[in-house]
Formats: sequence, C-alpha cells, structure tokens
Amino acid sequence: MKFLEALQQEVLIGDGATGTMLYAKGISPDANFEHLNLVKPSLVLDLHREYVAAGARVIETNTFGANFPKLDAIGIGGKLRDINVKGAQLARQAAGGADVHVAGSIGPLIGGRGEEKVPGEDEIRRMFAAQVDALAEGGVDLFLLETFSDLRQLEIGVEVAKQTGLPVVANMAFGENSRVAGGFPLETVAGRLAAAGADVIGANCGAGPLEISRTVKLLAGITLLPIAVYPNSGFPEYVNGRYLYRATPDYFAGMAEEMAAAGAVLIGGCCGTTPDHIREIAKRLKGRKPTRRQVQVAAIPAHVGEPRPIAAPGFLSSWGEKMVVTVELDPPRGLDCSTVLTGSRVLKEAGADAINLAENPLARVRMGNIALANLIQREIGIEVIVHITCRDRNLLGLQSDLMGASLLGIRSILAVTGDPASLGEQAGASSVFDLNSFTLIKLLDGLNGGVNALGNPLGSGTGFTIGAAFNPNTARMDVQTGRLAKKVANGACFAQTQPIYDVKRLDEMLEQTAHLNIPILPGVLPLVSERNAEFLHNEVPGIVIPDEIRLRMKGKEKEDGAREGLAIAREFIDAVRGRVGGFYLIPPFGRYGIAAELVRYIKR
Repeated sequence: MKFLEALQQEVLIGDGATGTMLYAKGISPDANFEHLNLVKPSLVLDLHREYVAAGARVIETNTFGANFPKLDAIGIGGKLRDINVKGAQLARQAAGGADVHVAGSIGPLIGGRGEEKVPGEDEIRRMFAAQVDALAEGGVDLFLLETFSDLRQLEIGVEVAKQTGLPVVANMAFGENSRVAGGFPLETVAGRLAAAGADVIGANCGAGPLEISRTVKLLAGITLLPIAVYPNSGFPEYVNGRYLYRATPDYFAGMAEEMAAAGAVLIGGCCGTTPDHIREIAKRLKGRKPTRRQVQVAAIPAHVGEPRPIAAPGFLSSWGEKMVVTVELDPPRGLDCSTVLTGSRVLKEAGADAINLAENPLARVRMGNIALANLIQREIGIEVIVHITCRDRNLLGLQSDLMGASLLGIRSILAVTGDPASLGEQAGASSVFDLNSFTLIKLLDGLNGGVNALGNPLGSGTGFTIGAAFNPNTARMDVQTGRLAKKVANGACFAQTQPIYDVKRLDEMLEQTAHLNIPILPGVLPLVSERNAEFLHNEVPGIVIPDEIRLRMKGKEKEDGAREGLAIAREFIDAVRGRVGGFYLIPPFGRYGIAAELVRYIKR
C-alpha cells in the first residue's frame, strides 16, 4: 500500500532519533553522522532495523544534513550524491519486504547561524534539487522535510521535492504559542505549506510532546491535510558531559495517544527518542484509525510585524535643521567609569548630540556598554548610542539584553556583526554569530513592533532608533550600498561610516546612497602621528588613508602630529559641511578633548 493511502487507513508510526542513537553507540557528537552512510554503513543499517523491529512503519534516511552547504563546510561536498543515494539504499534494505515506507530526510540548508552570504532562491532550489534527486535515485517512497524554522526555505524545499511526484511531508520546528521565526501564526504556516504542495504538514523537534500536542490540536482545526508529529523526548538535561532526555517510553506513548486523538496520523520521535519509545507507541496505537476531524478555518491574521511603529528620533530630531554630532567613547577595561563620565560631560557641554559606546571593540574585554549607557544617560543627561554585536550572545541572550536595554531607557542601537573573538586576547573565547548585522537589525525592528523573534507579543514596542554601519572605503561602493539598502529594508533608519578621509569618496557614497533617504554620518578619526596614520592605513580593516594625507603626517609626532591631524579633520569637515547633515567623531585613544574641539568647530 502506498504511503498516502496507508495514512487514510491507520495511524502510522515513525521512527525516532538518529543522532541520539548513533551517539549512544559511541559515535562522537562532533562526527558527521551522514558520512557514516559511506564509512560505517552497517551501523546505520542496524539502527534502521532496530526501529523497524520496534514497530516503525515509516523510517527516515540518515541524510538530514546531507546537503551541499553542510557537507562542503567539512570538505565532503563532492560526496553529496553518494551519501544520499547510500542513505536511501540502507533504509530500503532495512525496510525489507515489510510494509515499511522509506522517507528521505531533508533538513534546512541554512539557518540559525545568521550567515551574511545567504544564497538566493535560485541557488537554494538547486541545492535542494541535488539532495532530492539523489534520494529519489536511492529509492525513497516519500520526502520528509523537517526541523525548519524558516518558512520560506521550507516552501522552496517542498516545491522542489514535489517535482519528483513523490509525497512530501513538511514539518516545522515551532516555538512558543505555535509560532515560527518571523512571527507567522499557525494559520499562515498551514496555508502556505499547502499552497506549496505539501501532502502532509506537521511539527517536529523544538519542544517536547506536551507543547507539540497543543500545536497538533490547533492544526487539526485549520487544515484538512494529514498531520505528522515528531516531538523531542522532553527537554534535555546535561549530566556528566552528556545530554539526557527524561521522558519515559510510557509517558511519551501516552502523549502520542493524545496526539492521535487530536488528529495526528504520522507519529514518531525526534531528539532523545529511542526504539523503546517507538515500541511503546506502536503497542498503544496498533491498528488505530485516523480521528475524524471537523475543520473550522480561522481568519489568517495580518503579519504581526507590519506595520512597524516609527521609533522616536532621539538625537536625530534636529536632522536637517542643524548639524548632528555623535562621538564614540570606549567603555573602560576595568570598573572605573570616571574617565568616560568626564568625557561624556565635556562632550555634552561642547554640544555633542549623542555618545557612541562600542561593545568590546577588537574583541577585547571592556565594561558592558548597556549598563554604562544607562549610567551616562542618568548622570550626564546625554543620549547614548549602544553598539550591539552578534559575536558575544546567542539569539536568546540578545533578545533578553535588548529588552533589558529598553527597560533602562536605551533608545538608540547601532547593530554590527562584531570582530571575531579570535582577534582578541581571550584564549578560548568563541564567537557566537547566531545573527549578523542584517538579521540583528530585523530582530530590532521586530522588537520595535512589539514581538520577539518568534512573533510572540512583548506587551509594547521597544522604540529603538536602529543604526547600521557603512564602509565607504572599498573598491566596490555599489556592493556596500546594496548591503546598506538591505539593512534599511530590514529596519535601519540611520548609518554611521568607517573613518573617511577622501572627499571624492564621500561624494561617491552620498550619490549612491541618496535613494535610501536616511541620515548618514561620515566617520571622522583625527590622526595624531605618522605612526598612527600608517598603522590605521596598513593594519586596520575598513580604513584607507589617501597618500597625500599620509605624506602630510610624515615625520609628525606628539603635539605636531595631533595639531596636523586636527587640521586635516577640520579641512575635511569644511569641504563636506554643505553636503552632510552631521558627523560621527572617533577620538584617537579616547582623547575626548580632541573630539570636543571638533564638536565646537562643527557647531559654531
């Protein structure tokens, strides 16, 4: 009996976790599990047979991550076809002559790490097609796309898989309140996956059986499509270097009965589920007929992120009426804040509109800038632009800290990817990069709209003025302009540039970015010596100092160097004053006195 026909007759039992079981059999968690299809096929075959013996009627190929981006990252992208074909053949061999259906497992190509170079949709289609074709060649009966958090990526995968003519199951990893990244409600997810051609839709991973059972009940009321469900075996506990899942087979099977009663017709397990869990489910649900469902489709709500309320302009409120000046100060390396507080006071008195606080620049440890920003705003009374990087916090921590920043009265954020931790002096520190500057801006825009990354309501919007970084010192200004356009589309409403010394380059930047219609503050970093100029030009990424400027600094040191550097900065300011609405000053070595002189010069 074919897969879709079988679903009409009875509730089918899926298999359980592959990674969990391979790990339990001695495979390192750092190993590539899919490559085992080629190097340890008997191990994979035996695992499939265990699930079949436990009662699984649908077994998945060991190919979840056997796509080009993930295989190529470890140097085996050229083995994509062989890994997938072999994975399908091993599962087919384990199925034997029994009435067992082989599902080609396909996971996300990208996602979760905030890659800056995200493939275009045409490339994503080609990547999915390579895996789909190889699995079909190996003899799968259907495709099971699972653990997707990106709805659009899953839609594309479904469309590609449907071109084979085989059935397609589309499972998403839902968060709280059955929402997915981007804030899409369940009605929207179900509608779009059905339109893409999914034959079965459902949920897997992400949560334990209790949470996913709620999603099943909601799905049953809004779609007539068959429902699949593969929950985790509860939440993991880290014990003696291993992640252990506490849900017993008895409890898991009891929840499976609830999900079948709610309308699920394909029930298996994800992380932490073992053949024992599947055996108990099979025993409880043997011969179970699908539950009759009465669908009452609710209206699909508008996307929760649209429209976004416009954040208060803060320091930009006078843009176009008078010159706006922001000044960067570095947080202290220790606990003494007196210098940065004094500098902030001096700069405020000079006329600065806002203070920029970088976050661990060059990946070197400094005081947390959110707490320091709150202190400066309370004690000095000047607005602070807090730089937030993607390097030091995961998606969970970023959201928590940004909500906390809003609570503390922070209203301006500059979103930057951040220097890799490997640049700093902290041996053993690692970079996180769940997001990048683009996706961080999108997250901030969502918070302004009153929802978190999963679209769950916050009660109110954060009201951040969102800034972006722009580097004009490149050979391809059009590339940088395209990047800025993407940031603006994601929610950025102002930009600050890397230090710029070339008036012609600034004019080119203004010409190419005029259509974006946002305030752009060119960076001004006064030089203090020949050595300083040569270091910045030769060693600091993103800074280019023209030959004539370096020639002027030649032989200049100490007071002479600072005087010449200040003169160069003033000349640049005079040359572009009529074409920009403000400046972003970066005092060398934290010498706020130099910045104060320039603030007064600009504001005169």
